[in-house]
Amino acid sequence: MTFFGIDRLLADPDLRKPLEGKRVALVAHPASVTADLTHSLDALVAAGVNVTAAFGPQHGLRGDKQDNMIESDDYTDPVHNIPVFSLYGEVRRPTSQMLSTFDVVLIDLQDLGCRIYTFITTLLYVLQAGAETGKSVWVLDRPNPAGRPVEGLTLRGGWESFVGAGPIPMRHGLTLGELGHWFIDHFKLDVDYRVIEMAGWQPDAAPGFGWPEDRIWINPSPNAANLNMARCYAGTVMLEGATLSEGRGTTRPLELFGAPDIDPKRIIAEMEGTAPDWLAGCKLREINFEPTFHKHVGKLCNGVQIHAEGGFYDHRAFKPWRLQSLAFRAIRTIQPDYDLWRDFPYEYAFGKLPIDVINGSPLLREWVDGQGSEPGDLDALAGADEAAWRDQMRPVLLYGQENE
Repeated sequence: MTFFGIDRLLADPDLRKPLEGKRVALVAHPASVTADLTHSLDALVAAGVNVTAAFGPQHGLRGDKQDNMIESDDYTDPVHNIPVFSLYGEVRRPTSQMLSTFDVVLIDLQDLGCRIYTFITTLLYVLQAGAETGKSVWVLDRPNPAGRPVEGLTLRGGWESFVGAGPIPMRHGLTLGELGHWFIDHFKLDVDYRVIEMAGWQPDAAPGFGWPEDRIWINPSPNAANLNMARCYAGTVMLEGATLSEGRGTTRPLELFGAPDIDPKRIIAEMEGTAPDWLAGCKLREINFEPTFHKHVGKLCNGVQIHAEGGFYDHRAFKPWRLQSLAFRAIRTIQPDYDLWRDFPYEYAFGKLPIDVINGSPLLREWVDGQGSEPGDLDALAGADEAAWRDQMRPVLLYGQENE
């Protein structure tokens, strides 16, 4: 049986004892539930915790905002009559007025193990606010469903953004609680920080390899629909910076890519001929889909779905970031003039291409667009970053051993 941080906090009065006499805030979203699927806000109140405020990250406490850059408003919770503040609305960082409502903040967010997923940036901002004001920050830890593997380029200096909290690779291999320790060490924060650890979590155990079999999947954001998405996300999130559809407006977003004017059969063949080892650990399947909203809405798209699931999945071999990079490169090879990159202020990062903001530098785009680019060129860049990150993550690991 796997017990998440919230479950252990509720089950053990000694863990809750430091909260007695304190005003407590909760940062949560729809996946912030106990083992019996009670929302953490309701469960904490029922346990007698003095919850005086709640906070919602991107997509809101209720998870009602579908797309990126759709802000949430503050409101009053109708059941508990407490303020619910948005950390993805007029502000990204808690204000002094928000901070005045609590003494201890509990962060109970299901992460996806990818630097782009903005909940980790929200964690950093709350830690920094805690360091500045003397507030205590607790993380009620949850699994990293993508497991321990590390992949992708590390964000370069000057490329920090709401999707780039620091020099972290795309797929970071840590839980939120572990990341908190890394943030504190890296940014030299003096903050009262505590992790309520999970019990029974085995990040290398089959078949979940990060996601325990005995826990139900709840979408942490509207388009994070299942474990396959979580595994693919460190690659497919790059499609947000491309003109290709990532499947928003379908029932399998961020598990596929496509457009009306690409040939998936040729793309897969080109990928297999260029770097077959980058396709290991999954199955690619040609598909057609018609998005009901977002990119290519109402148009029949030709595409590819990534199946990192069932008998096709090999946890140690699967490389979603390289796979999606290779797909971009294949399109560039087949159709050199293809209009591949979107140009808009992604997550409010003005004057930079979204694909570069997502990757934390122009290096991936330059590899895709460069004449004569070879897989080994990207491998050399990313491989060095990945090795350096594995060394950095070892001291903060709370569960098992990092063995990549």
